[in-house]
Amino acid sequence: MGRIAVGVEYEGTGYHGWQQQVGVASIQQEVQRALSSVADEPVVLTCAGRTDAGVHARAQVAHFDTQAIRSPRAWVLGSNSALPPEINLRWACEVPAAFHARFGALRRGYRYLILNRALRSGLAARRAWCVYQPLDEQAMQAAAHYLEGEHDFSAFRAAECQAHSPLRRIESLRVWRMGEWLHIEITANAFLQHMVRNITGLLVEVGRGNVPPERARQQLESRDRRLWAATAPAQGLCFWRVDYPPEFGLPDDSAMIDTLTALQA
Repeated sequence: MGRIAVGVEYEGTGYHGWQQQVGVASIQQEVQRALSSVADEPVVLTCAGRTDAGVHARAQVAHFDTQAIRSPRAWVLGSNSALPPEINLRWACEVPAAFHARFGALRRGYRYLILNRALRSGLAARRAWCVYQPLDEQAMQAAAHYLEGEHDFSAFRAAECQAHSPLRRIESLRVWRMGEWLHIEITANAFLQHMVRNITGLLVEVGRGNVPPERARQQLESRDRRLWAATAPAQGLCFWRVDYPPEFGLPDDSAMIDTLTALQA
């Protein structure tokens, strides 16, 4: 029995998130179906991070165990031929049995994309949140600094979140503007359900001038999700990267980061 890791890219519109569920379309279901056709046996995937309905991924990582012996090229091309156009494998490689896509990750990173202008965009409708009011990215960055480090993020988790502990460590939280586009990038050891979207909702309220940057500290210390800003919509969020110890030799795919950054500028 061998273990295979794969890099998965998807546009999440129209899917009920990563996790397979009865009666709804999911990314996991589609990728497992495609890989199973190549393996000629059932395949069950474990992913680095479960994305919500409508959320996208540039670099989701998953692993599966199989008795099938295929080349990396066969896993990728065979699966992609069976996948819908909005989902594809970027790479595949054999990994040691000790590799685990979820528990072996060192850190994960998300990017949230905001189109900040008075008119919406048909081209960006599925990939960005259009905020019509002017946003002060410097105030948003000031608020973001309060959230860096290890904290209890109960005030930023979904009510239905099933994580055993609300403690998470945000390594970096950056906000920057490129013309009409506003980018929010957050890197952490792990995330709670809706954590990034709830943080984004607060930062946008700061950017609009509705609350001061210090509200981020107050919300964090309250540990109460019920009191604060709305959750940002799913379409602007992309699972951007996940890092593992270098000894596993997984592709970094850094060229894809540069290309997508240019496209979003």
